[in-house]
Amino acid sequence: MDANHHIWRIWADRLHMWGVDDLTATLLEALGPLTTLGAQFVYLGQPLLSWGTPDGHLDALAHMLENSAETREFVDYLREKNKL
Repeated sequence: MDANHHIWRIWADRLHMWGVDDLTATLLEALGPLTTLGAQFVYLGQPLLSWGTPDGHLDALAHMLENSAETREFVDYLREKNKL
């Protein structure tokens, strides 16, 4: 299991709580290769975003966005969690 999967569970729980888990999965699928660009924005924005984000979450997000296989895996995780 990937080291960031425990962070994915936290994200999935929060997205589900806010009612945007399915929307997030759909957006990640629709963006396709543009998620790599999103990863670069996360890397560049870390100094501003890190004050309100738990340690490791921004790195995990950027890593997931720049790796298409991990993005697909996270989308599948969201979809599966949404079925429960």
